[in-house]
Amino acid sequence: QVQFVESGGGLVQPGGSLIVSCVAPGSIFRGYAMGWYRQAPGMQRELVAAITGRGIANYADSVKGRFTISRDNAKNMVYLQMNNLKPEDTAVYYCNRSPPNNSWGQGTQVTVSS
Repeated sequence: QVQFVESGGGLVQPGGSLIVSCVAPGSIFRGYAMGWYRQAPGMQRELVAAITGRGIANYADSVKGRFTISRDNAKNMVYLQMNNLKPEDTAVYYCNRSPPNNSWGQGTQVTVSS
């Protein structure tokens, strides 16, 4: 049962910006820490950013200073603003709780290439 719906990915040039969004049912969003994860081809899925129910965020070292996670509790949505994108940021991006449950959405593809 898919519980998370991600959107907003696309093709962007190195140095560009993109924002990805995720909506989840209130029952699995409200009050829980949420995270953005990514999986590049041939790699394991990794956590890139997480935010608590009260808005405290933390980031993987690889994206610190470039990515910003935020949430809108009224809309059950979580966002990831990505700036100064690099080719190594190319991946499918997923949202889930942090730590995650076993129900993943389809994700949204982000490709950074010139």
